Formats: sequence, C-alpha cells, structure tokens
Amino acid sequence: MRRTRVPPAARLSFGGHIAGLGTAEGTRIVLGHWPRSPFGPFADVMAERADGHRILLAPDARIGAFVSATYRFDEVRTVPVVVDSTGPRWHARAGPLDLVFTVGSRTWLGRLLRCVPGPLAASPAWARAVGPAARVLLPGVSTIGTAGGGRREWYGARDERRVVDARTTWGGTDLGTLTAVTPPPRFGFSSTPSRPSLVTVVSTVELRGTDDDAP
Repeated sequence: MRRTRVPPAARLSFGGHIAGLGTAEGTRIVLGHWPRSPFGPFADVMAERADGHRILLAPDARIGAFVSATYRFDEVRTVPVVVDSTGPRWHARAGPLDLVFTVGSRTWLGRLLRCVPGPLAASPAWARAVGPAARVLLPGVSTIGTAGGGRREWYGARDERRVVDARTTWGGTDLGTLTAVTPPPRFGFSSTPSRPSLVTVVSTVELRGTDDDAP
C-alpha cells in the first residue's frame, strides 16, 4: 500500500446520501451514494448480517482500504457497486446484494435540516452542538466521534426522507420485508436512524498528519 503524506488534520469531504434499512431476516443495510468525494463519484454498501458478520462491499481496492480503515468490518469484498437513483425508486446492485427501495415523503426532521445553511451544517462546531439532541431524538445516531486509525469524523445532515418499502435479496435469497434498523449495526461510532430512511449528508473525515489510505 502506498504511503502518502498529507497536511496535519487534512479533511476529506464526502457529499451524497446514506440509506439505512433493516430486513425481516435480520440483515441491516447501509448504502452510501457519493456523487462528490475525493475519490470521484462512487457508492458502497455496509451490511451486518443476522449473525453479526459485518461486510463492506466496495467498488475498488483503494476505496475499500480507505473505508475499512475508518470503520470496522469482518470482511471486505471488492465488487461492482451500481446505483440507479433516478426518481423515487432506487436500485442498488453490489456483489451478492440486490436492493430496490422506494423513497417517500420528507420527515419533520428533514424539513428542519433543510433550513440549516450548508457551510454551517458541514462544520464540526455544528456537529458538536446538535449531538446531544441527535442522541435523544435518534437513538444510536452520533454526529461527531473518533473513527478508525486515529481519524475523526462528523456528519452534517441536510435532509431526511422515509424509505417506505424495499425488496432485498442476498445471493438470490429474499431477506423479507422492510423493518427498522435494529439493533444498530456496529460499523463505527454512529448508526443510521432506526426508521428506514434516506439522509442527504456531508460526511467529513479528518486524517492524521500521515495517512496510508489518503487519496
């Protein structure tokens, strides 16, 4: 793995969407769709199976290395990750996963988040300020914390919409009806909201002075 020197406290910003949903079978899925990132546009999938096995489905080895250095997984697979996000019906394909879900109406929280100016929403000061409220209103959700490899990360949510139905298969096996994201998946310091949702977000990762997996 190449070693790249980066400035102290270099910050990498990822802008896009996070979809979180649960299945009756017990698998919880977190889909990241990132039109804006230091790696260019990409999507990835974090899945925790019913038995607790945590899997990252990444589109290439470089992104897999970066994401797995930031979050915790038992297995990393490099597979094509394709997302069709045109209209309310989203379709994601990633290795064994085939996921189709429908995005519904904006939540009350989403309406509030849209009122927050973009630069403020993306700042660590805002993430710290709203953190206590987020933990009360959205159990399992944290807005700022320590990530893997000594990194720090914070989330600036800009919108939230409901996921109202989903069809999820894994290796051709139907995982059952849409359910809440419970228990929270154990990828890092924060989970998605327990209600199935699509959140528009800016995620910022602050690196160490030297980081092996910097883009």
